[in-house]
Amino acid sequence: MFTRNYSRLDRLLAQVEHAMATSLGARPEAARANPAGELPAAELDENERRHAAGLMRINHTGEVCAQALYLGQAAVARDEATRTQLLDAAQEETDHLSWCHDRLAELDSRPSLFNPLWYAGAYAIGLAAGLRGDGWNLGFVVETERQVEAHLDEHLEHTGLPQQDARSRAIVAVMKDDEARHAEHALAAGARLLPRPLPDLMRAAAATMKAVAYRL
Repeated sequence: MFTRNYSRLDRLLAQVEHAMATSLGARPEAARANPAGELPAAELDENERRHAAGLMRINHTGEVCAQALYLGQAAVARDEATRTQLLDAAQEETDHLSWCHDRLAELDSRPSLFNPLWYAGAYAIGLAAGLRGDGWNLGFVVETERQVEAHLDEHLEHTGLPQQDARSRAIVAVMKDDEARHAEHALAAGARLLPRPLPDLMRAAAATMKAVAYRL
């Protein structure tokens, strides 16, 4: 059995191809079954459908950013175990991306038009975090996942997704559990907690992304 050794150019081209497919709306293959499964589609009025689509578009954009972030961090990770952990988390984020893509289609909606911009920005942030060293790299994972977990929790509250939208809510619930687990694993692997004002800046950037992605 032969093992191919990929050159730097091969890896660069693979990342470019991944970036284009992810940011331009291609549906990735999920490794796990969609949590919505055989749940019935709820009857949503136009306002409820538009609101649910806006929230799931935000979640889809968040997963686009997660792909870019983790791949950027993994590209410069110094320890092989850290790189493996980042890539494993990225695979679960691929599941989330696929599920959100499917739910948007069911809601007769589409991904954010600005996903290429979000992807590029998140990849640059991932590279910057990774270059600080693996402790800071993992610390960035912890803070990111904690903020995402809190964001998804908001979608499960009464002011978030419509209560009758069981399909969207099932997807978001599994995503929330996965994000919490990613943070716990990063902490256990030696993450360094980020100092102020970095978490606040991350929240501000996320708020801008959410405001734009909800509509566009």
